[in-house]
Amino acid sequence: MTIAADIAVVVVALLHLYFLVLEMFLWDKPLGRRIFGLSPEFASASKSLAMNQGLYNGFLAAGLVWGLSLGAAGNPVKIFFLACVVVAGIFGAATASRNILWVQAAPGAAALALVWLS
Repeated sequence: MTIAADIAVVVVALLHLYFLVLEMFLWDKPLGRRIFGLSPEFASASKSLAMNQGLYNGFLAAGLVWGLSLGAAGNPVKIFFLACVVVAGIFGAATASRNILWVQAAPGAAALALVWLS
């Protein structure tokens, strides 16, 4: 169970690194605009907000990697950061887009359950 939990945590960390890249570097580029459904004007106007959001996603990924680096002793760290991922995903789904529930909160909740069971 521990291996499955760690794999799930790695997947969530990689997702958040992907979100960091999308939000910090690709937000106003054609790929980022297409993924988020943004007009060039809105992407340009909201770029600094997206970069801030991307930075927070990077912190979530860093916390998960930190927890992984601690081995079994890192479970409390992984649980904390996965709980943050789930809360952020639920909030994002409630305030921005329902898709965030499936893209962020659901993988985080699955990894959280696996870490708790390991």
